[in-house]
Amino acid sequence: MAYAKGAIVSKTVIKKATGTITLFAFDKGEELSEHSAPYEALVQVLDGKGQITVGGKPHLMEPGNCILLPANVPHAVKAVESFKMMLTMIKG
Repeated sequence: MAYAKGAIVSKTVIKKATGTITLFAFDKGEELSEHSAPYEALVQVLDGKGQITVGGKPHLMEPGNCILLPANVPHAVKAVESFKMMLTMIKG
């Protein structure tokens, strides 16, 4: 998946009742503001550097890093540089 200047691109790879897998490509400086979800999710960093804040604690993430986003805990994502990640949401 390619980066888009000044944007966040997403592509759902798998969508089932038990969960989803979505790829994201963030251009440098793009971000998802703080939010929460009712399900656990796992983020795997594929390219670039991003900051993922979970429960108010920031984590600098690089390729190969993974982080768990607990259900109902606020989190946010910001691209420190162009940044790609895979989000696996577990619903069941």
